[in-house]
Amino acid sequence: MRLLLISNSTNAGEEYLDYPKEEIRKFLGEKPIKALFIPYAAVTFSFSDYEKKVRNRFREVGHDIESIHNFPDPLKAVTGAKAIVVGGGNTWQLLKMIIDKGLIEPVREKILGGTPYIGWSAGSNMACPTIRTTNDMPVLEPSSFKAFNLIPFQINPHYLDANPDGHAGETRQQRIEEFLAVNPGIYVAGLREGTMLRLENDRLELIGPGKLRLFRKGDEPAEYSEKDDLSFLMKK
Repeated sequence: MRLLLISNSTNAGEEYLDYPKEEIRKFLGEKPIKALFIPYAAVTFSFSDYEKKVRNRFREVGHDIESIHNFPDPLKAVTGAKAIVVGGGNTWQLLKMIIDKGLIEPVREKILGGTPYIGWSAGSNMACPTIRTTNDMPVLEPSSFKAFNLIPFQINPHYLDANPDGHAGETRQQRIEEFLAVNPGIYVAGLREGTMLRLENDRLELIGPGKLRLFRKGDEPAEYSEKDDLSFLMKK
């Protein structure tokens, strides 16, 4: 199984998908690949606009995408995909549409069979057992919270260490601790912006200048860097 799970699409002051584009290029390889793009997380702009935005960046690094919404048969599009890319946006809408189109198991089987998977933000949440550690507002109600279940741990993308000045609500760590209080035994990876997780050859590693903050009930949060082997997170 090959996964590239990116925290966020855009760093402050940069263009869309600029910081991860070279990792995307290396992950997909030197031979040009046209990946299947799933744009269902887009809420305030069209799937076609999303496709154009992502296509421009992929073409910069020698690859291409085609959006699943252009195919009359989404299931056939999945089974024929050379790679699958799931973009960020609203995780709840993304999951609902994937479930409603009957794509959870077909995508899962495709990725477990070796097809490369790239996701960012909501797309990274979709690689988890469930989407219950997303940051997004539930604008739609999917029939289940269960996602692709490609990894046995949860990701919290865009992880922040502190609240903005003047905000008295819960910190991100406190929200994760609430999740762990009722879901003991599960790891939650706080994936800071500008970082990503790559799984290749059964090795899971962090890419990027920031550190990953790892949570599990009963343990003190731990910090991991690019130097660390995170493969233990793949053990159920």
